[in-house]
Amino acid sequence: MTFADAQVQGLRPRGVYARLVAFRWSDLLVLQGPPLLGVAFAPRTLTSATVFPLLLLLLANSLLLAYVFLLNDSEGLLADSQDPNKARKTAVATVVGRREMGLLSIGLGCLGLFFFSFLPLPVLLLAVSIAVLGLVYSSRAIHAKGIPILSSAVHLAGGVLLFLLGYALFGDVDRRGLLIGLYFALIFVAGHLNQEVRDYEADQRSGIVTNAVRFGKRRTFLAGFLVFTCSYGYLLWLGSLNILPSRLWGILVFYPVHAVLFWRTFRGDLSFESISRFRTQYRMLYALVGVALVVIMWSAPSPGPPKLP
Repeated sequence: MTFADAQVQGLRPRGVYARLVAFRWSDLLVLQGPPLLGVAFAPRTLTSATVFPLLLLLLANSLLLAYVFLLNDSEGLLADSQDPNKARKTAVATVVGRREMGLLSIGLGCLGLFFFSFLPLPVLLLAVSIAVLGLVYSSRAIHAKGIPILSSAVHLAGGVLLFLLGYALFGDVDRRGLLIGLYFALIFVAGHLNQEVRDYEADQRSGIVTNAVRFGKRRTFLAGFLVFTCSYGYLLWLGSLNILPSRLWGILVFYPVHAVLFWRTFRGDLSFESISRFRTQYRMLYALVGVALVVIMWSAPSPGPPKLP
């Protein structure tokens, strides 16, 4: 039964079930991508013996991300309650309660770190770092979400760490991993800028000074596209250094599609609906990019020793 069905029947979902109804499942699924790609790009051969650690990583990462999302939702409940676009989530959260959401968040985070403790120590330390970044971004003590530039810096660091979770599962954290992880971090930052544009009206009403509120919707949306553009160029640069196969130039076929989708959205009113539609489109596009990257990586001959900067 969905939340809408429950309302029609005069019912109100309660407790943990209510939180599950409104949870950001699509975001959770999307953010499994960086660790999986980290595993794919790591300089190790996957065997049957690596299946269980990989599944444990995905489970632990899901719980850790659930902690991050719930913490953000519980701290932003007041702002969300003033946003008509998030009325459904706010209604459910109101049933659950902010305190219950916070406790559930902490519980899931601790459980996630518990599972991470069965994985190599570097992976556990990376997970702890992500948990700390979640506090920095959402907690009222610092609330980096409401500090322009810093909020993007948190996402930049978080994007690298998410990739390294998978990269470090069967190997060491090295300069190559950091450089590749930065590519995914750029995408993460650009997506966050788009999200701030989407939530502009609600954040402005609530007094949350995001990048979009501070610099304007169109400037921030354009900045997000420029960061996306830089990610394509950065990928080619990694190929020129032999860190990744030089055949990655083929990924550029996706860029014109991305540019057209951006321009169609930019010409509009940058409403919640149009940004949400654009986000769905570029997420699908980057899913194709991710598949193409893995195919190129596994099918290309060894590029030779990397020319690390």
